[in-house]
Amino acid sequence: MIDFRSDTVTQPSPEMRHAMAQALVGDDVYGDDPTVNALEAFACDKLGFEAALFTSSGTQANLLALMSHCERGEEYICGQQAHNYKYEAGGAAVLGSIQPQPIDNAADGSLPLEAIEAAIKADDFHFARTRLVSLENTIGGKVLSLDYQAQVAALCQARGLKLHLDGARVFNAAVALGVDIKLIAKHYDSMSVCLSKGLGAPIGSLLMGDSAFIAKARRLRKMLGGGMRQAGIIAAAAHIALDKMPERLHFDHDNAQLLAERLRAIPALEVTTTPTNILYARCRRDRAQELKAFLQNRGILINAGAPIRFVTHLGITSQDVETLAAAIADFYRCH
Repeated sequence: MIDFRSDTVTQPSPEMRHAMAQALVGDDVYGDDPTVNALEAFACDKLGFEAALFTSSGTQANLLALMSHCERGEEYICGQQAHNYKYEAGGAAVLGSIQPQPIDNAADGSLPLEAIEAAIKADDFHFARTRLVSLENTIGGKVLSLDYQAQVAALCQARGLKLHLDGARVFNAAVALGVDIKLIAKHYDSMSVCLSKGLGAPIGSLLMGDSAFIAKARRLRKMLGGGMRQAGIIAAAAHIALDKMPERLHFDHDNAQLLAERLRAIPALEVTTTPTNILYARCRRDRAQELKAFLQNRGILINAGAPIRFVTHLGITSQDVETLAAAIADFYRCH
């Protein structure tokens, strides 16, 4: 099957599978898994943070960040479309007793500075204490500019708040901006990085921050059942993902632009692009479910949203893009 549903469907490379089979392991809960320790040290060097924690998922990494920055009854400011608000099962509220304060994302995915400022609570016992601002980059495939991120960091510093980045696809952002990842990371007190999306590892995310923050997150990870024992087996693949896979992300971005070009030639679709590996197409005649079934019979998987989100990744070639576009064109000719 050709799978455009998400970059989470990537398969580990032969090199990753070999590294997993040969990995030196220990008990990571005791801190003596050498492969996990090597991954965390490498991540610190690559992204410019003092400490790192290997986690089972981006959802876990984000929850640990929120619970490490905020105590019970405190709040974080985020976007209405933020993954750690909208798509992570309410974990911050349910498990951390942390109040989200969502505000509307601007068209470019950013949170307007004036809206952030207005959402910060006064020092009044009627209100939850505002402790944190959480951004996402990329968000829906959109990239936050370096200047904007610097402005939010300055606002947080002036108001005594911490700043977290949900960086599930932050390497896509760095590639789109043409900058070293450290130029993004330097603005944040903490950052999560997903290794199992475009970077292609089978499982795992990283949480980055200073040593005291990561020590607290490590304790919370144990509380949440995230101690993974001989985790070096998956950390071996994650290390390769972090080391070698960012350099190929531009191919995914190019394929997304190629797909947009092909889909724009189909009058029944309204296409919206981003600078990275995600694009959207809205069916003018609301036939997404029919299209999904038609494509599945052709060996192609999509999600039938409104709009449809197409995601390119290391499992998608330019020929796969042409195959998808031709199949969609056939659907509209036949229907």
